[in-house]
Amino acid sequence: MTPSQEEALYDFLDNSVKPFNLDDVVSCIRKVEPKRMSRLGLEVEAFFNQRNLAFPEGNRRWVSRRGFFEPFSFIISPTRLELVNGILIPGHRCVPFANSNLLPHEYTFFWQGSPVPFTTTEGSPEEFYPYYSIFGEEYAPQYVARDNSENEEAYNDDPFEEPSEVSIRTIDMRNIYREASFVPGDCFSVRTLDWKQGYFLLEKVGKDEWSSEDLDAWVEAAESGFEKSFANLGPASCTEEQVAYAYWYGGQRMRELPAHSLEDLLYKKTVRIEICAYGIETRFWYAGREIPDSKELDAGNTRPDKTLVEEMLARIKIPVSEYVVQSFIRDSLFRGERNEALIIDRLIPAPVEPDMREKNILIEYVRSVLTEFGGFYSPFRDKAIGPVRQRAGELHTAVIELSARLNKGGIDASWLPRHTFIVLSQIQSHTASVMEDLDFDEGLSEAELEALDNSLDSMIETYEDIKELIEDALDSYRRNKLAVVKSGSGQELIIEQLLQISIGGVDVWRRVIVPESLTLGELHLVIQTVFGWRNSDAFSFKFKGGEPGKLTSLGQLEAGNSDELLYEYGSKWSVRIMILSRYEASGAKPVRCVAGAGAAPPEFIGGPLKFRKVLSVLESGNDAEKHAAIKELGQDFIPWEFNLEACNRSLTAYINGGK
Repeated sequence: MTPSQEEALYDFLDNSVKPFNLDDVVSCIRKVEPKRMSRLGLEVEAFFNQRNLAFPEGNRRWVSRRGFFEPFSFIISPTRLELVNGILIPGHRCVPFANSNLLPHEYTFFWQGSPVPFTTTEGSPEEFYPYYSIFGEEYAPQYVARDNSENEEAYNDDPFEEPSEVSIRTIDMRNIYREASFVPGDCFSVRTLDWKQGYFLLEKVGKDEWSSEDLDAWVEAAESGFEKSFANLGPASCTEEQVAYAYWYGGQRMRELPAHSLEDLLYKKTVRIEICAYGIETRFWYAGREIPDSKELDAGNTRPDKTLVEEMLARIKIPVSEYVVQSFIRDSLFRGERNEALIIDRLIPAPVEPDMREKNILIEYVRSVLTEFGGFYSPFRDKAIGPVRQRAGELHTAVIELSARLNKGGIDASWLPRHTFIVLSQIQSHTASVMEDLDFDEGLSEAELEALDNSLDSMIETYEDIKELIEDALDSYRRNKLAVVKSGSGQELIIEQLLQISIGGVDVWRRVIVPESLTLGELHLVIQTVFGWRNSDAFSFKFKGGEPGKLTSLGQLEAGNSDELLYEYGSKWSVRIMILSRYEASGAKPVRCVAGAGAAPPEFIGGPLKFRKVLSVLESGNDAEKHAAIKELGQDFIPWEFNLEACNRSLTAYINGGK
């Protein structure tokens, strides 16, 4: 589709309130621009299928987000902080019942037919982040920053240090709380009046008005909806999309009252859904499970209606649009080169090997665009944008080169850091978006350029971190392979297994290599050792075939086609164990840890939810709260620290009976 046709498609969806078919959409787009009509229907359908723009009803019929959510009501439960201060913070409360193009401070709320006035509320950023976390915890600072220009300026002043105080636009609820005699536990039923404009009608619901049986039925429907969305969409493109499709798959009961608020469901009520790390982002996911990594860069963010050049680049695992190619061409002009070979070398780094036909397609395209752009390019107009574009291009080249090297190197992917390709995909996608934003001649404002430059700082730092972890993993892999070779022939071959051991509900994991003869009773002690626990509580193992005995070996489990175990320790901790791969080794080798992340929670702290709360207090609480958190965690506890050498010393001591 052309840009104007794509804009017409989104306009159609924003204004559609009834189910529609493909002909309805094509007819609407034709009125705006009748070009490329022969393929338009296929391109529109590709957009719907790849980008999940509307809910499918079958037989090429869909219902838009607006048409689906506008008739329904949802719940907002004011917090004690909001009641005390006489405010309501919109934040993530209206997801997915509001147009995602609107920011929360752009919503309008009505009470008894009249719009509720706004006010502003000041505080530290950490006070407000929990009200934006459903967008993704990593995005909460961006929503606070975009609330107003003063916040944005404060965040841009130092991208590595948060401002001490910000202000956000809040709803002035003082009269409403007083008139309605609001008390903690009361909530609002919120009806969407206009999804596109973000208009909502508030009505009070008393805390004892609904039965627990009705609310439990809603929780069951909601949990089922989320799980079906995970099964059908995977981790989706963002948390908003996950939530939207949870309502779609949750059936009529999830869209009816009585109900809980979405944040109460996700953070207090559910035992089946939890926040899970997804590269440098977060998603909602099955409780106790990890989102699996891919084995190459994700192409999900590319255009569904690819051009010949875009199709060619996608085939060689470079998922970019022509706008990114054009940005590389502008960068070449900024450098004063006008050299098509250098442009192609940056776009397609050495480990990627296109065939001659693919390379000729790109050469012809780059040559024509370089000639076109060169006729009107102005170094003066590009003076501010050029350096930012150049940094983005260099980062994009580095990510493509590293990804291609990993795919070409023959390394067992199970040795790589967790979510390696997810992280690289997120950096690549973000960097490509920056290059697309910079692919035009009109200048951006100084604030916009500064924001893009700051985001690149963050992406470059993330890239350097993941690259360092990858290099460490490659070194461990090579040493292990070398050790097997050096052990020589004539020794008995034994089978080793690479396990990933992850604590449910927290981002703490270890990878260990153990003999497949290891029994589950011995594995229990390995788990205790790598997490620094004290073996002070009861434990059990479970897998899809039942509950194995402690003398069952890992080899016996694998013979029964089980590659995943659940280890339950006490009543608070669940640990997921995945058998990632098997190795043949000459001679007996010690149990050893090869990778890991995060300091393990003390076993007595009371489970993952309590651990996360203590970590939050440690980061943003007052002095008294931080002192109490340090007392619970221990004076030397550093949340992000994992010492591989110390872990292996502990394993050696365990093996030698020195525990």
